Amino acid sequence: MSKPVNVICMKWGTKFNGPYVNNLFSMVQRHLTIPHRFVCFTDDNTGFLEGVESFPLPLENLSKNVVEASWNKVAMFSKQLADLEGPTLFFDLDILIVNNIDGFFEFDTGAFCMIDDWIKETEGNSSTLRFEIGKYSEILDYFLEHQEEVRTKYRGDQTYTSEKIREIGELHYWPKGWCCSFKHHCLPKWPMNWWQTATLPRDAKIIIFHGIPNPHEAQRGTRSKWRRVRPVPWIKDHWRTDVETS
Repeated sequence: MSKPVNVICMKWGTKFNGPYVNNLFSMVQRHLTIPHRFVCFTDDNTGFLEGVESFPLPLENLSKNVVEASWNKVAMFSKQLADLEGPTLFFDLDILIVNNIDGFFEFDTGAFCMIDDWIKETEGNSSTLRFEIGKYSEILDYFLEHQEEVRTKYRGDQTYTSEKIREIGELHYWPKGWCCSFKHHCLPKWPMNWWQTATLPRDAKIIIFHGIPNPHEAQRGTRSKWRRVRPVPWIKDHWRTDVETS
């Protein structure tokens, strides 16, 4: 690859703080050997490590409330995204990178790739996806022109994005086992979760923490009426900031 590839994320509001971005940055540095830029689009870059490039969110006010916050992610499909170009890997902030991720740029080169959702068979999961900057701007254009229709018809960004990419015949899924759900693949099923600790799937590259718990909560352990997560010691081996920047 002649030019560095891009790894991007987004942070808005107060759900996640600077350390979440720094931990993601550190995990990428440890597990991606391909020359790359790491960019966060955000409304607040306080506390970011020096190696983290930051730009304002591509568009403002795409989310009407906290429940619809994920619509901000549709803005990554802008025709122009800061000064970026070429292959781009997007990560949600609440993920864990546990193995080398070079393959995410080498698999089905040039295709639009995302996670085959573990529960919803008709859609992908947008926690980890790859696309070419500017290639799918019609996704954002249609959303901006038909916001009320889209918000009513689709539950969120990944349902909408999946369908639009499938319509043009370019939806590809990552190989099974690369991206695992913490709740479905790591956490023991009830009632075993009350006395057994979550395990790390052998071939996993990414662990997705969708919903609750978040990584820092699973690391220390959580308990609710419906679910108990015993403290997960292996999370700290991966979800940490230990990268020195010049």
